[in-house]
Amino acid sequence: MNEELGVKGKLEIVASKTFAANAVLVDVVDFLNKSLKKDGYIFGVSKSGEKMTIVIYEAE
Repeated sequence: MNEELGVKGKLEIVASKTFAANAVLVDVVDFLNKSLKKDGYIFGVSKSGEKMTIVIYEAE
């Protein structure tokens, strides 16, 4: 999975937060990944029912 993200090594979860589902969160996560991947941070988003969770990972 890490190789799919262009990351070698381990991903460590820094934080996660669940919100009411909102399509804008996908755009926010895309923006954050494009802006902060070079600094070693990767952001993920998942949807479950009416909730969406954003997870911040630090690449080691």
